[in-house]
Amino acid sequence: MDLSNLKPAKGSVHKGKRVGRGEGSGKGGTAARGHKGAQSRSGYSVKRGFEGGQMPLQRRVPKFGFKNINKVVYVPINLDVLQALSDKIGSTEIGFDQFQANGLASKNDRVKILGGGELTSTITVSAHAFSRTAAEAIEAKGGTATKL
Repeated sequence: MDLSNLKPAKGSVHKGKRVGRGEGSGKGGTAARGHKGAQSRSGYSVKRGFEGGQMPLQRRVPKFGFKNINKVVYVPINLDVLQALSDKIGSTEIGFDQFQANGLASKNDRVKILGGGELTSTITVSAHAFSRTAAEAIEAKGGTATKL
């Protein structure tokens, strides 16, 4: 093996048809772009969503409603889940760090404690929001509900 017999790997080189190089090449004249129109011109690029002049899909579909960009979305956690988490980690103090560590919430989530289920022990909870029934249930067992 030396420099005189090197060649590219099989299938790595694709030699295309040279267009616009005279009629004898078979792709002369219009260079396989057809006659006139945007696609025959240099510099043409398809615009996103363009459908050849037909009304594009995103303009045909009806739009309605209102999207509030300031809406605050909470991850709901019920009291029975809190009790199970407290039993699992063996602590009566539960905060956002424990929710994150146990996969109940992610870094940018906000947590709301809801009143579903039963508490059997005294728990100190800190979260972004509490439902009225959840706060009452936590305080009835002697715990505290602290807003972050």
